[in-house]
Amino acid sequence: MSFVTPDQPRRATDGRGTGARPPGRAGPPRRVPLPRDEPTGRSHAPLVVAALVAAGGAALTSWLPVALVLWLFQLSEGAASLLGAVRVGAAGWLLGHGVPLATDAGPLGLTPLAVTALAVWRLTRAGVHVTRAIGARGSRSPGRTLVAAVAVGVAYALLGVLAAMLLRTGGPGVSPVRAGLTLAVLGTLAAGVGAARTSRVTDVLAARVPVPLREGVQAGLVAGLALLGAGAAVAGLAVATGGGDAADLIGAYRTGVAGQAGITLVSLAYVPNATVWSTSYLLGPGFAVGTDTAVRTSEVSVGALPALPLFAGLPGGPVDTLWAIAILALPALVGVAVGWLLARRVLRSTATGRARLSWASLLSPAALAGPVTGLLIGAVAEASGGPLGAGRLTEVGPVGWQVALAATLVIGGGALLGAAATRWLTRRAS
Repeated sequence: MSFVTPDQPRRATDGRGTGARPPGRAGPPRRVPLPRDEPTGRSHAPLVVAALVAAGGAALTSWLPVALVLWLFQLSEGAASLLGAVRVGAAGWLLGHGVPLATDAGPLGLTPLAVTALAVWRLTRAGVHVTRAIGARGSRSPGRTLVAAVAVGVAYALLGVLAAMLLRTGGPGVSPVRAGLTLAVLGTLAAGVGAARTSRVTDVLAARVPVPLREGVQAGLVAGLALLGAGAAVAGLAVATGGGDAADLIGAYRTGVAGQAGITLVSLAYVPNATVWSTSYLLGPGFAVGTDTAVRTSEVSVGALPALPLFAGLPGGPVDTLWAIAILALPALVGVAVGWLLARRVLRSTATGRARLSWASLLSPAALAGPVTGLLIGAVAEASGGPLGAGRLTEVGPVGWQVALAATLVIGGGALLGAAATRWLTRRAS
């Protein structure tokens, strides 16, 4: 009789009473569960098919609202047709991607940023779908992520070329080469964001980025979004103040209920543009509504304007000195608040890790927040403008580099001041 003490591990028997497994006899196979995001051996959709389906879905869902809104104009004029709605929708869809249109009244390049935002969102989702379809979800592979993004961009560019060729048979003139290149760049970048998040390449990149750089980028993005929020609030106040003028402009078109609804929806598509222009007004450079015009706190010279609801909320003249100081101080306060939040977060992480916080480790991300905000605000400012025809209206919107420089200086200086003051006050309190 054999005894097994409590300290000895009990071995599995082979069913014949012995305590050892016969040599050369394999046990039952162990089933090791796969990680949740590790691709399995199931078949996946071909890359070409997945890219075409995802890009087509993104194009359809961003084109359909544009076609519906612009179809209302044709309906009010009694000239509505299916082919006409497709063509005018394609023209508005390309304009929403930053592709200029050649019309009888001159070039039309004022991009409705609401359409741009919708297209970018759908392209981001297209990158997610293609990454999942080819089995690259959670793979952390930069190569497969790039393949998914480029595939969506190429498929989206082909759709842009087809839309431009459709307009050649009737409607505004569009360059197929310009349409293809613009949509390829936008599609690849937007789809790359969704593909990188799905494949978790962003986790790999975030782990390799130094902490001060990561903190500075986050602070800059927060400051940029806060500035745009302040600009939206000011633009909303201006529209509420001049809402009566905007309603009179819409009613003056006398296009019936359908036409007025279409004009209202087109105006809403340009609300993000008005938000960016208002942000430029807060930062100081302001914006233009025609050649040799300026709208800023110290000067308002616009001249004759077209009867568009978009211009109904423009200020009637320069503001008083005290109001000008308060308006220009608002972006600086945003920078100080961002610096305070950054310092609190860095101080909290330092206290948890029991490491000594140096001035360089605190002020370097605060200084980086300014250029990051400048790049963000400058890019959207440049995208928000464009020509509205020939003559005086060839220059509409802010100048991108001027807005970027102002945002960099104001947010960078405010963030440095807020971070330094927070650390100094924290040290005195302790």
